[in-house]
Amino acid sequence: MHRIKSSQKFFTEEEAVTVTGICLEHIRGLARNKHLGTIARAAQAAGAETEKWLFTNSDLMIMAVLHPRCEH
Repeated sequence: MHRIKSSQKFFTEEEAVTVTGICLEHIRGLARNKHLGTIARAAQAAGAETEKWLFTNSDLMIMAVLHPRCEH
């Protein structure tokens, strides 16, 4: 069990992995298929964009119900 601050509004995908116990690959798949979370795009120096998913507390609760904790 992880504690989160009540004032925390958004969770990064790394924090979502820690809180839900679902691996990063499955979290990204759930986010795309179930339209959860938002994508934050950051431009890197080389010109390539990186995608980071941001999730609300409600998104995390839905993911936890839809997908069991990953064992791998």
